[in-house]
Amino acid sequence: MTRRQKRMSVILAGLAFLGAAAGLTFYALGQKASYFYMPADLATASVPPGQRIRLGGLVEKGTIMRGQGATVAFSVTDKQKSVKVTYTGILPDLFREEQGVITEGAFGPDGVFVADSVLAKHDERYMPKEVADGLKAKGVWQESTN
Repeated sequence: MTRRQKRMSVILAGLAFLGAAAGLTFYALGQKASYFYMPADLATASVPPGQRIRLGGLVEKGTIMRGQGATVAFSVTDKQKSVKVTYTGILPDLFREEQGVITEGAFGPDGVFVADSVLAKHDERYMPKEVADGLKAKGVWQESTN
């Protein structure tokens, strides 16, 4: 093998290695992606049970029910549709009815969204960006001018 052939084989092996590394990275990132949905969006989307998504909206008034231990059931709404959610864990201190929330998790086989994390607003002026944009697009939420 000549010097030029050795150099080309090293370059090709390096490119093949970099291509494989990039492919595996994109594959891994694609598996971790969780898409954001509002409750009304779920009517048109086909989300199979077990697929991780983010569900955002407002905590529907009168739907928070404490279960055994740290289990809580509530509904997330965008004033058009609502989705039942169960969560086992400690809720954020500012979690309450009619406030913005983003939950991450997947739908169970029974159609109830099983959340493994719940994010709530942190003061009276803040609404999670995805939730605010979705509610503004539906004409349900206006930004306060305080």
